[in-house]
Amino acid sequence: MSKVTLTVNGANRELELDTRTTLLDALREHLQLTGTKKGCDHGQCGACTVMVDGQRINSCLTLAVMHEGDEITTIEGLGTPGNLHPMQAAFVKHDGYQCGYCTPGQICSAVAVLNEIKAGIPSHVSADLTVAQQTTAAELRERMSGNICRCGAYSNILDAITEVAGGQT
Repeated sequence: MSKVTLTVNGANRELELDTRTTLLDALREHLQLTGTKKGCDHGQCGACTVMVDGQRINSCLTLAVMHEGDEITTIEGLGTPGNLHPMQAAFVKHDGYQCGYCTPGQICSAVAVLNEIKAGIPSHVSADLTVAQQTTAAELRERMSGNICRCGAYSNILDAITEVAGGQT
């Protein structure tokens, strides 16, 4: 067992955990933040995507004790039902979900993707590394490829991200 302090959605949370506890299980089982989903538990589906210090990660692939002092943002930390984050509102508007299971991970990933583009971080499909990154459909599809939607709402997800990206420029 090990004591760890995590900053989750702006609040310091002290936990005593088995050192083998994943960040995903710490969030869901110990902090009752069940918005982050356990899909494959192997880092292949993206349902467990959260942001750590602004960067998206698969929380099933990292141990909670590795994040002492890190700023962790889950879907619960992005917005509330009465005050949705722009990405959450766009997902609702464009029906960017069907069963909704992957939606929290999709939204956290989409928020981080737009931050990556804004920061000039290239992707595998970036055509020119000497110019500012663009929010093209190809860029967004590539960057979101680690988030699987078994229902197939990809075009609606792309529409939601594109709308938010347009509002940021």
